[in-house]
Amino acid sequence: MKREILTTHDGSTTIHIPDWDESYHSKHGAIQEAYHVFIKNGLSLFGGKSVSILEIGFGTGLNAFISYLEAEKANQNINYVGVEAYPVLLDEALQMNYVSELNASEKDTVFNEMHQNSWNEKLVISKHFTLTKRQQFFQDIVDIDQFNLIYFDAFGFRVQPELWSFEIFQKMFTSLKSGGVLVTYACRSSIKRAMLDCGFVVEKLPGAPGKREMLRGIKK
Repeated sequence: MKREILTTHDGSTTIHIPDWDESYHSKHGAIQEAYHVFIKNGLSLFGGKSVSILEIGFGTGLNAFISYLEAEKANQNINYVGVEAYPVLLDEALQMNYVSELNASEKDTVFNEMHQNSWNEKLVISKHFTLTKRQQFFQDIVDIDQFNLIYFDAFGFRVQPELWSFEIFQKMFTSLKSGGVLVTYACRSSIKRAMLDCGFVVEKLPGAPGKREMLRGIKK
């Protein structure tokens, strides 16, 4: 399918798939969405404590890069695992303008390294941050009690409803440690039901710019 680079409303870029009318990040602001959903309503809950993160949909690497910047700022240890079935091409990833938009030009080599490093190998980026990219279908995830936090950032329900099913969220629930948290930009009633059916305690929160609400689930 055709893919194109778009600039979102906050000046940051994303990849758009015209045939699906679907983008990797919100057209209202890729960076704004990442900070609102995954940092403000996810990572910040851990107050600088060591955390193991599973990202569902590594994509452009935006969420991983921002999490790295936050780890360095707070001296917080993060073990980050990003799962992606169909990796973004290196050429596409390097067209993203996140480094400049985040005023992180001194970290340019880090963003590049995140994409250039081999899949399924742990990369030690700093004393605070490690990254493992796993090329894997979401339905093949078999982790048990491994993660404190899940960034659920799959393509939307409209184009890939199978990624938002009870079966997938059951795997997410199993992957989390007790007290673990899952955050996602989505807030469809069927998604909330699937999360509840798995055992999550689910709450609706104000959404990122352009979206009214989002969901957060906690494994008690």
